This record gives sequence, structure tokens and C-alpha cells, in this order.
Amino acid sequence: QVQLQESGPGLVKPSQTLSLTCTVSGGSITTSYYTWSWIRQPPGKGLEWMGVIAWDDSTYYNTSLKSRTSISRDNAKNTLYLQMNSLKPEDTALYYCARTHSEANGYDYWGQGTQVTVSS
Repeated sequence: QVQLQESGPGLVKPSQTLSLTCTVSGGSITTSYYTWSWIRQPPGKGLEWMGVIAWDDSTYYNTSLKSRTSISRDNAKNTLYLQMNSLKPEDTALYYCARTHSEANGYDYWGQGTQVTVSS
């Protein structure tokens, strides 16, 4: 069974850079045709897809976040990373990583999420 575990700093000041980690076990992040997304949910709001990194290392981003967001991975550590700069209070959210197959609808595995609060 694939397991995803997000981790991060919890509290970040406005204008700082956020760095989150998603450690994957039970399956390789380089397995063909699987993609790995970062998704967030602000308090009281719906899910927002942030971006994805695919098995072939290609990346795609939500247009509204693209200028501030970077997704990368370390294959040896089977770990994904999210970096977001110029943080604002409205970036406060529960951040998730999730897996889907390129030909599937929906995500088959999610992490439990990590809370990020942007506040001075």
C-alpha cells in the first residue's frame, strides 16, 4: 500500500518561502504513468490544485500560482517537494500531496495533510 506523508514548518511569516516535503513509501515516485500533485484547502474553502510532477519529471502548475510555486523530487529518497515563495496570509491552508494515474479520474492515495499558517 502506498503511503504519503507531508511535513513542513507549520507557521511561516508573510513574504517568506514555504518548503514542504512529501515522503512516499510503498511505491516509487518514478513508476510510469503515475503523477504526484500538491493540493491545498484553505479554512472554510474547497480544494485547490497547485501543481503536479509526473513520472517523467515533467511539471505543470495552477496558472494562478505558477509564478510563486515550484515542485521537485528526489528519486533516491522517494520524496516530493513543494516550494512557494512570497507567502501571504491567504496561503494559510491544509496542504496535501496525492497520487493519480495519468489515465485515471481522481486520486487513489492522499497524505494526511500538513497545516501551514501564514502569520506575523
